[in-house]
Amino acid sequence: MKMLFSDWNTVFKILIVGSLAYVLLIIVLRIFGKRTLSKMNAFDFVVTIALGSILSSILTSRDVTLLDGTIAFTLLIFLQYIITKLTIHFQAADKVIKAEPVLLFYKGRFDFKTIEKERLSEEEVLQAVRSKGLATMDNVLAVVLETTGSISVIQNSSKYPENSTLKNINKDHF
Repeated sequence: MKMLFSDWNTVFKILIVGSLAYVLLIIVLRIFGKRTLSKMNAFDFVVTIALGSILSSILTSRDVTLLDGTIAFTLLIFLQYIITKLTIHFQAADKVIKAEPVLLFYKGRFDFKTIEKERLSEEEVLQAVRSKGLATMDNVLAVVLETTGSISVIQNSSKYPENSTLKNINKDHF
């Protein structure tokens, strides 16, 4: 029976502390801005998992107080804010924290070595192109695996200068 219900104090603690922790988490996230929950790269994903773990500890551990959890939320989000600022102002920090976008397809050629290295398949690249409504690879200038793990498709068009969105992507092996 203890496995299904311990006591009312535990239930009330979870309801009250959980509600307060949720509100405090929202406040802290709003203070530090939209970037905190933007499209995630690996670093952002780890921070998000850690926030969930902290919330879980606040709700279920008798040893973690609401104040402890709030300090942990704030510290983690503050550290993410500092790291994000560093990546904006220092290219070396950006390279350490974030993955580089990579070309999977460029000017009519697939880079199968990169596709395999990134644990993708040609089918996934083709699916990304189809999802953009393109019926042939002849209409595609490039397919890029972004730092967030999403796949971008850049159409072949005289309207777009080739170097406009691909300027920070290494094209040496094409």
